Amino acid sequence: MEGRPTDDGELFARAQRGDTAAYEEIVQRYQQVAFRTAYVITGSAADAEDAAQDGFVKAYRALASFRPGAEPRPWLLRIVANEARNRVRSAGRRHHLELRLADVSRPGGAAPSPEAAAVAADDRRRLLRLVNALSDEDRLVIASRYFLELSGEETAAALGIPEGTVKSRLSRALARLRTSVEGVAGG
Repeated sequence: MEGRPTDDGELFARAQRGDTAAYEEIVQRYQQVAFRTAYVITGSAADAEDAAQDGFVKAYRALASFRPGAEPRPWLLRIVANEARNRVRSAGRRHHLELRLADVSRPGGAAPSPEAAAVAADDRRRLLRLVNALSDEDRLVIASRYFLELSGEETAAALGIPEGTVKSRLSRALARLRTSVEGVAGG
């Protein structure tokens, strides 16, 4: 039995040759980022889980179309993102994305004072409200890059747009968010 390959390209090549254990490893490696990608698009944990699962099934069926030497992660995330978009479109509903800002731990593990914790929580809620007030286009690109910490390439694959478009949308979205934050702080 072969040892666990560390190279994704090798795993995909084995899966293309019919090695189901290799594809199971691919699913395990990518299931979290696939779920997060689908969640950004659907705004629903249940829909995201279904879209990720369906995306993995479609990717398995499309393994023959995967080009050797190509980056597997963007290819797979594009399939998952397309499945998530199809799910939203076919349901005919528009979900409001609920982003959760992770609590930022203080250096050295020191617990913040109750006052500081309350202020930080209030700041996170205010920022979340401002992000949710942005257009879908702006919210999705900010969520992908900063909340899900996807790379530019992964964000492009997840949203189905060129990487250059991700950069320009992100720049404009951050400018709009900055204006909103300044408006709240100033008024």
